[in-house]
Amino acid sequence: MLPNRMQLRQQTEEQLKRLKSFTGITPNVAARIAFFRSIESGLRYTGDQRKLDGNLVLDKITWLGDTVQVTELLLQLTYPDLDQKEMMKAWAFHVEDGIAALRNHKNLHDFSQAI
Repeated sequence: MLPNRMQLRQQTEEQLKRLKSFTGITPNVAARIAFFRSIESGLRYTGDQRKLDGNLVLDKITWLGDTVQVTELLLQLTYPDLDQKEMMKAWAFHVEDGIAALRNHKNLHDFSQAI
């Protein structure tokens, strides 16, 4: 299970905020899309020493919305041996990976075509 309060790396947050300024898609919704894109790509988290230093610390319901159960289940199935803190890092890793392909879209139409 993921912790109740979650955060990302500051760089990822900045990319999510910039995407919001261009498309109007809120950071939590963009993070959900980015997470699932990354999981579908087959990339896997192998441990990361980078610190989650973002300022946007939100509860998991806000970050994940209606996808809470699916997200947690996917993480548990993909990474059965991780503890709660490492599970959050895996989630943040996938959001960062997924947003890399989406962050440069300048309007909602281009964004929707990319997903």
